[in-house]
Formats: sequence, structure tokens, C-alpha cells
Amino acid sequence: MEKVTKTDDEWRDQLSALAYKVTRKHGTERAFSHEDFPEGPGMFTCVCCGAPLFDKAHKFDSGTGWPSFYKPANSEMVGEKQDNSWFMRRTEVHCNRCEAHLGHVFPDGPQPTGLRYCINGVALEFEPREE
Repeated sequence: MEKVTKTDDEWRDQLSALAYKVTRKHGTERAFSHEDFPEGPGMFTCVCCGAPLFDKAHKFDSGTGWPSFYKPANSEMVGEKQDNSWFMRRTEVHCNRCEAHLGHVFPDGPQPTGLRYCINGVALEFEPREE
């Protein structure tokens, strides 16, 4: 996989203020701010580099207010690392292609994985797919 690297100024020019804060500075968007995701099949890609991250078929309503998926479309595209900020132990998930912060993964999701990838909607773009 070819890595995508840009300067901080290049990321600022490319992204909205909120997308920059979330993806490049490890921020979090307000819960329930992305309830307008398109219907139908498709792929959620990284807003920073376009990498395919999560298939719409793996999305579920977790009731948390953030888009949730039970697995990545391609496990090589989504990386994990420990996040000990805010006096909590969590597992952060990021795009392996550009290092964009996406959200966190928790062990309370549905089967078949039992995982909940809790992702900031502003970190994603949707590419529809024909059925």
C-alpha cells in the first residue's frame, strides 16, 4: 500500500475545519451529527486519502450517535493503537494509508465479530455501489 503524507498546511487546505480537527488532531465530532448517510450498498472511504475502509453491509445502529461497523472492509487498511487519553484505556483506529484518526473500536458489537468500530462520520465519505 502506498502511504499518503502531506504537510499540516496541505491537510488544512484539503479538509473542512471539523474533518481536520478529527482526522489530523484526534478530535471527536458531536454524537448524532451524521444521521444522514445515504441508503443502499456502497463503501465508506477515508475523507483524507480515499482508502476503502468500511462496507455499508457491515454498518449497524449502535445507538451511540456515531456510525458503527462490526468489521472493516479490509483489515489491512484500518490500524489500531492504544489510546490512554481522557483517563480511559481505549483502542484507537486509524487509516493505515494516511494515519487519519477515525474513531475507536470496542468489544461490545454484534456477531460475527463482537466488535463495534465507532467511527466519526466526518472522517468518512460514501461511494455508492450498484446492486
